[in-house]
Amino acid sequence: MGLLLAAVLALSVCGAFAGVRMYRAEAKLPGDLVLALEVGATRTTAVGSGVDRLGMRWAPSVLGLMGPRRTDALRRRIDMAGNPGGMTVDRYAARRAVYGLLGVLAALALLLRGQWALAAIILLYGLTWTDVLLRIAIRRRRDDIERTLPDFLDVLAVVVSAGLGFRQALERVADQYAGPWADEVRIVLRQLDMGVGRREAFDQLRRRNTSEQVSMFVTALQQGEELGAPIVDTLIQIANDMRRTDAQNARRAAAKAVPKTTLVVTLVMLPATMILIALSFYYGSGVDFTDILGG
Repeated sequence: MGLLLAAVLALSVCGAFAGVRMYRAEAKLPGDLVLALEVGATRTTAVGSGVDRLGMRWAPSVLGLMGPRRTDALRRRIDMAGNPGGMTVDRYAARRAVYGLLGVLAALALLLRGQWALAAIILLYGLTWTDVLLRIAIRRRRDDIERTLPDFLDVLAVVVSAGLGFRQALERVADQYAGPWADEVRIVLRQLDMGVGRREAFDQLRRRNTSEQVSMFVTALQQGEELGAPIVDTLIQIANDMRRTDAQNARRAAAKAVPKTTLVVTLVMLPATMILIALSFYYGSGVDFTDILGG
């Protein structure tokens, strides 16, 4: 046991020195990671930037273990999350390597103390923490987009009806908004400026988002363009459909919450109420049940 503990401590010290040396080394970074670190200087903390630099040497190994198919799926998930904190594929791999290594070392230290359950939890935490953050970012971004999109379309319809073209109106309204949906619109506008076709740009917009409302918007917009429907009427109809869908989702969520509330009341409040009533009768009656039971 003492020999194993000494080995773990030695590996930890060596890893710390190696990390400091790699952090100070002037190594050539991958293209995605260079961009991530430049953006992260203003979008992430100093600790996050340091973690990225410590793990950059292991990023290619992590991506090699993932394989091309999982890497492509990861790239799509990062796009759906909106590149939180300037995250790219290489930055994700760097964080995965650092947090995984820290989780392994902490789990070994806990195993030496006999804390098997806590060691398993810490190891799982280190291996999955980056994915958990990415999943949370995807859900929050989807909710923000679905909350913003109907009002955005209403304003866009007003601006288009005032006489501006759809392209100019889209740019004008996007400048007045902030958040993930405005970022998505600016990406579409930048693609249009670079010569990407309008249909292809909006198809990529749909692929970058898992929101049903974004898919509804792109589909209705393309169908209206093919059928020659007035763009203002199309935008108003899309906004109304989205609000109707939001109302249906809210009623569905409320219906799902009723059984949960009933379960909580049944398991927690009802027994507590019965105990309170029984104690009230006991202390209010003035009867000494110990004498009765003893007699």
